[in-house]
Amino acid sequence: MTKLVIFDFWGTLAEQGVRSHLQMVKNILRLEMDFSEFVLRFEKVFMTQEFPDLKSAFQAVIEEFELNPPEFVVEKLIGMWNKNTLLAELYPDTIECLEDLKKDYKIALIANTDGFSIPAILEKFKLEKYFDFVYLSYKEGALKTDPKSFKKILTELDLTKKDALMLGDSIESDMGGAQKAGIRSILIDRRNRREYPDKIEKLSQLREKI
Repeated sequence: MTKLVIFDFWGTLAEQGVRSHLQMVKNILRLEMDFSEFVLRFEKVFMTQEFPDLKSAFQAVIEEFELNPPEFVVEKLIGMWNKNTLLAELYPDTIECLEDLKKDYKIALIANTDGFSIPAILEKFKLEKYFDFVYLSYKEGALKTDPKSFKKILTELDLTKKDALMLGDSIESDMGGAQKAGIRSILIDRRNRREYPDKIEKLSQLREKI
């Protein structure tokens, strides 16, 4: 019996202000490498530790990839990242879904993030009141693809993996991370373009799947 619904953030509850912002970082840095490898290395550096500011965070990324770009490149990265946060919006069905599920289930959020984007959006839209636990990778030191991230949520809420359900929009990071932890997962595919055994196209369909 499901007692806990765990939500991903980007692509599930909120839409990015800048389309493909991770791809934008790769392009700005002019990195010629496989995108999945880039994302893995980028998130591990950028999103598993706290930095005093975005400039320090991007400097760490630049060191990871052994680059030496001019100063304006760093400023361009910071501007793009801030724009993504500033222009981010909740999906129209987000608040209604959270308010509805909150009546009957515990709700958690799990997200790969730096300390400057998702935290600011949670505050802007006053979202934290809906969650019984918020797992942010930069605070916890581990990405959501690490099984211990989900275990941390279960431990904090005194539940087992059989009690939990994960909803996300990424088969690789959201579904993959949940599966490693033995947690049932549902894909939200708003454009209905991907195949997955258990999926929905809008948040209003989630309750009937629980």
